[in-house]
Amino acid sequence: MQNIKAYLDQHKERFINELIELLKMPSVSADSAYSHDVLATAEAFATSLKNAGCDVVEICETDGYPIVYGEKIIDEKLPTVLVYGHYDVQPPDPLNLWDSPPFEPVIKKTDLHPDGAIYARGASDDKGQVYMHVKALEFMVTNNTLPCNIKFMIEGEEEVGSVSLSAFVKEHHEKLSNDIILISDTGLIANDIPSITTGLRGLSYVEVEVTGANRDLHSGLYGGAVANPINILAKMIATLHDENNHITIPGFYDKVDELTKEERAAMAKAPFDLDAYKKALDIQDIYGEKSYSTNERNSIRPTLDVNGLWGGYTGEGAKTVIPSKAYAKISMRLVPHQDWQEITRLFTQHFENIAPPGVRIKVNPHHGGESYVTPIDSIGYKAASKAFETTFGKVPVPKRNGGSIPIVPLFEEELGSKSILMGFGLDSNAIHSPNEHFGVWNYLKGIETIPYFYKYYTELFSQRT
Repeated sequence: MQNIKAYLDQHKERFINELIELLKMPSVSADSAYSHDVLATAEAFATSLKNAGCDVVEICETDGYPIVYGEKIIDEKLPTVLVYGHYDVQPPDPLNLWDSPPFEPVIKKTDLHPDGAIYARGASDDKGQVYMHVKALEFMVTNNTLPCNIKFMIEGEEEVGSVSLSAFVKEHHEKLSNDIILISDTGLIANDIPSITTGLRGLSYVEVEVTGANRDLHSGLYGGAVANPINILAKMIATLHDENNHITIPGFYDKVDELTKEERAAMAKAPFDLDAYKKALDIQDIYGEKSYSTNERNSIRPTLDVNGLWGGYTGEGAKTVIPSKAYAKISMRLVPHQDWQEITRLFTQHFENIAPPGVRIKVNPHHGGESYVTPIDSIGYKAASKAFETTFGKVPVPKRNGGSIPIVPLFEEELGSKSILMGFGLDSNAIHSPNEHFGVWNYLKGIETIPYFYKYYTELFSQRT
């Protein structure tokens, strides 16, 4: 592995240019208008796996977008690492808030990224982070340092709930058999503070519909006499939190995993600058559940947030109507032991119960997934920790992440293997937002670090067996 830095220096520009070409492809899975581009991106990743050294590469058809599968099996007696990632991206909207077009990647130097950062949708989530693994494989194959077997499973529907992947995993246990799953879809505390994500929150995502009259009404003739669905919906949403920002749904907290004082104290040791946090977000003050810190609120506590709210006339000028319908998209992030399907049922029951006479309520569940916790005493975690220490010169900090990767718990249930969340992005990368970016330094550091994971995992695996 000693020559990996020299290899990176030699191929740096090519590695960056290859990623830029992938980022030009608008693989938005949520919008059927981009379906051709999503399929083209799958083809591009398949080609990249072949070029990197996979002996078998397949584009596996599903009921939705295909899954790109690749493998390099060097010895059946050696452990097998399954790399998971996704090639689809979030919609780029709102386009007017991007400083540069979302699918025309540019590299900009910033105070946080003096070596430059690649600005484009998908740069960090997840094309850039998946491609680190492709290039890491290329290095190991080219330099004959691959210590174990590798499989890749790269899907095209992560941003819309991984529905097809779930069925694929259940149907292909043998193809996907592995000893550990490696994922880069998370991040670091900071470039000088490496970290490994040990927990993910679960997710329940719903869309609600409130219907009043059978048509839009003139607000002068009917205002004050019939229910306005937007007014009603706003009032209903406002009741979902109390004065302490505690969620009011009956039974919501019944199975919440409460951390001990000792666990919370250990978590509080992670570096965090509240003033810098507020400055980065341009906010006057923080906001959230009473009696919990910012890092606890966004990682170990469940939440409920409105992600979209609409209805009535929103075009230019005025149109005085009482709309027939109003809508909202609502997500709930969940912690260990909260079952997302149960939470969806509890939300539905509660939302229907608090609706006043004069409106009809419909709750449409979208998708969800369970939370996940990785034990820090596993050989997978120890290998990742040692890899970070080798390239960063520091022992990484274990941390829980507020996001969700719903498929991770399913991997353990169906394949019987743990997942290691070894991400290289930063919270400031603006994933899911305008101006998403990924530091060039982070991208190259990931390529440098990942081969060491394979090395140390194989060594620890052989010692165990």
